[in-house]
Amino acid sequence: MASVSAPPRILLLRFSAIGDILLTTPLVRALRRRHPTAHLAAFTRAAFLPLLSDNPHLDEAHGLGPGEPLRALAARIRAGRYSHLLDLHGSLRTRALRHLVRGRWGTFSHHRVARWLLVRFRRDRYPAGALPVAERYFEAAADLDVRPDGGPPELGLHPDAVAWARAWLGARGLGRERRLVALAPGAAHATKRWPVEAWRTVVGSLTARGRDVVILGGPEDRALAASLAGSGEARAASAAGEATLQGTGALLAAATAAAAGDTGVMHMATAVGTPVVALFGPTVRQFGFFPYRARALVLERELPCRPCSYHGGPACPLGHHRCLRDISPAEVAAGLEGMGG
Repeated sequence: MASVSAPPRILLLRFSAIGDILLTTPLVRALRRRHPTAHLAAFTRAAFLPLLSDNPHLDEAHGLGPGEPLRALAARIRAGRYSHLLDLHGSLRTRALRHLVRGRWGTFSHHRVARWLLVRFRRDRYPAGALPVAERYFEAAADLDVRPDGGPPELGLHPDAVAWARAWLGARGLGRERRLVALAPGAAHATKRWPVEAWRTVVGSLTARGRDVVILGGPEDRALAASLAGSGEARAASAAGEATLQGTGALLAAATAAAAGDTGVMHMATAVGTPVVALFGPTVRQFGFFPYRARALVLERELPCRPCSYHGGPACPLGHHRCLRDISPAEVAAGLEGMGG
């Protein structure tokens, strides 16, 4: 009698950040469909665990605590007795972890040399038809016979988060009789931020044509978001620094459309099915982080100085920041309207 192989036990490892983690979820979904009896586990930083904790395809989602030693994490992984270990980060830390945990590790292409040449010399040496990051992750699972299904990322929302968002909007009278539009003006790096006055014009345009507006972001965006909400009078409110990751996802899900820069909130919108207008400045499609398999409009300007960095920076190297300044509020407002916002 032929022996029956045990179902695979698969670990997916991605420590950060919001967009990168959400872009692993098409792979998670494909693994579940191809291996329905497999045990799927994911490890990420504890701060980002809410992005995976309610994913319907995962059996486990674990958070790496602040300051947790790498050897302690290695022990946790060894205890799981995983048959397949997928390093979807590829950092120095995960490379060290791969030495501490022996096993069948899979990795993916970062195209670091091509990326450096494009940023430093504007020479595009990416392979023809270079894949978006969500599909590069599939390289790590090459021996598990999975293919992208053409679907977007997923952000599973806990019922408590949905109830919180409903109550938060209800207390402010938003999204009841008027369509709700979500805006995310913040970004970790200054060169990824669209000018504040441009956002303010969009808020005014939206409320003037009968839309409600919710401003999203982290604690660092509180002052900016409150200022923008004030320009929309009673038809706009800020949840920046108040909503958790799950709460932010639930507010996005309640919106008919969203606008954001090249940030995690943009990917959160795609992951909850909300059409998004995405503003790209210093970064470009080749890096692999355009909205993935979702209803989206990317606004960008073809300039000889793009891309000037991979992650963004503190200031435009040339001082003009035309990559984002040349995108008009009218374009963004029209894009949102076309998306149903």
